[in-house]
Amino acid sequence: MKKILYIGNNLAAKTSYNSTMATLSKLLIDERYAVTRSSDKKNKITRLIAMCMAVVSKGKNNDYMLIDTFSTVSFYYALITSQIARLFSIKYIPILHGGNLPSRLDKSYFLSKLIFNNSYKNVTPSIYLQQAFKEKGFNTSFIPNGIPINEYHFKQRTVIKPKLLWVRAFDKTYNPLLAIKVVSLLKRKFTDVHLCMVGPDKDGSLEEVQLLVAKLNLTENIVFTGVLPKEEWHQLSENYDIFINTTNIDNMPVSIIEAMALGFPIVSTNVGGLPYLISDNIDGVLVDVNNEQEMVGAITNILESPSKVTALSQNARHKAEKYDLKIIKNQWLNLLK
Repeated sequence: MKKILYIGNNLAAKTSYNSTMATLSKLLIDERYAVTRSSDKKNKITRLIAMCMAVVSKGKNNDYMLIDTFSTVSFYYALITSQIARLFSIKYIPILHGGNLPSRLDKSYFLSKLIFNNSYKNVTPSIYLQQAFKEKGFNTSFIPNGIPINEYHFKQRTVIKPKLLWVRAFDKTYNPLLAIKVVSLLKRKFTDVHLCMVGPDKDGSLEEVQLLVAKLNLTENIVFTGVLPKEEWHQLSENYDIFINTTNIDNMPVSIIEAMALGFPIVSTNVGGLPYLISDNIDGVLVDVNNEQEMVGAITNILESPSKVTALSQNARHKAEKYDLKIIKNQWLNLLK
C-alpha cells in the first residue's frame, strides 16, 4: 500500500466547502492509498506549525508528499514544508492552484526555485499555469481537476429567465461586487432578475457586497446562502438559468467545470486559465474583466437567443465529461506508481 502525506488546507469538514484536497484524497483512498492530511487548523500560524510537525514526524514514513500550492500566504506553507521535506529526503509534489502564481514567480523567483527545482514532480490542473511555469524553466505536468460526472444531473435549459447563479468565496480576488453591478443594470430591462450567491466570506467582502445591494435597492433581487455542501448547491442550481463568474484572477475553477456538467450557459471573465477552459461562444461566453456592461450584454444575448442556450449547454456538458474522475484518476495513479 502506497502512503501519501498531503499538505494543504484540510478545512472541508469544518466549512462544508468542497476542495481539491478532499476530492483527490478520496480518489486515492478509493484506490487503496493510505492518505494522511494536514492541516485542519483554522488559525494560519497554528496550521503552519501542524503542517511542519506532520512533515517531521510522518514524512519519512510516506512514499510521496503532496503540497497544495497557491500564490499568497499558502505559497509560504509550500516553501517551508518543501524545504523540510528536502532535509528528510522526502519526495514532494507541489500541486499548483493559484491563478496569480505567474506573478509570484516574478516576485519570488529565488524562493520559487527552492520549491520547484527540487521537487519530485510539479503538477498543475491548468494549461495556463503549465505554460507559465515552463517559461520560467520549471518542468510541470498537467493533470486537470476532475469531477465524478455521473453525480451531476444535466439540465437542458430551453426557456430561460434572468435567474443568475454565482458560486465562489466572497473575496476581492473573485470580485463579487461585479455581480451586484450586473444585476443593477439588468434590472433596467428585466424586472424579474434574480441572483443567488453561494459561498463563504473569506476577507470581509460579503459585508461590502451587502452594503451595495442595499444602496442599489436590490434586496428583493439577491439572496445569499452562505457556504453550501456540493449536493445542496447542485439541487439549488435547478432553480437558476445562467451561471456567472466574475473573478479578476483565476486558474481552473472546479465550480466552472461543475456548472458545465449541470448544463448552465456560462458567462465568465476572461482571465488566467479561463480561456483554456471555456471556448468563447461555444461552451461559454468570455467577457473583459471588471466590465459590467459587457457581462450584461452577454447575459442579455443569451436570454434573447434560445438556440444559443441549447448549443452552449450541450457543448459545456460534453466538455465537462472530459474531466470525469475516472479519466483523471489514471493520470494520478501513473504519477504515483
